[in-house]
Amino acid sequence: MAPTLHEGDLIFHTSQSAQSRTIQLATHSPYSHCGLLYKSGGEWQVFEAVQPVKLTPLSSWVARGQGQHFVVKRLRDAATALTPAALARLRAAGQPMLGRDYDLAFNWSDQQIYCSELIWKVYDRGLHRQLGQLQQLRDFDLTNPAVQAKLHERYGDQLPLDEPVISPASVFNSAELVTVVSR
Repeated sequence: MAPTLHEGDLIFHTSQSAQSRTIQLATHSPYSHCGLLYKSGGEWQVFEAVQPVKLTPLSSWVARGQGQHFVVKRLRDAATALTPAALARLRAAGQPMLGRDYDLAFNWSDQQIYCSELIWKVYDRGLHRQLGQLQQLRDFDLTNPAVQAKLHERYGDQLPLDEPVISPASVFNSAELVTVVSR
């Protein structure tokens, strides 16, 4: 698998976290977690927003996903866009977020970060590329009782329906990306 990976690729899977099913229901997507691939010390690492934002060895990241299934996506124009200088800008854009707490409330600030927000902001700030369509919380399917229960648990009666949100599904479905691995 490793020869087919490139730095800057995005990786998606179905998390086994407590909130994964809620994300899947609200976004109508099987993918609830994502990260950014880098090579560090000769090993593939996933730059991801968990608790805290960190680099995780690829093998550990894959093992955490449901059925160890994952999909890797790449910029359509990666051959020309992801130069060594561009990759350095991506890394530099992500550096300030390293060690930040995971954002359970999915706020758009940089105080805490969630997975797809990390990818979106790194690409936006590093390469001025927006991967996926920013939405508002109100744009998701909030009708399922499990989704409503999780929202109530997180926000009480004060739902931030106008909060900007980027979902793993929105990044996954970006027209800027092509699938390079599905396993």
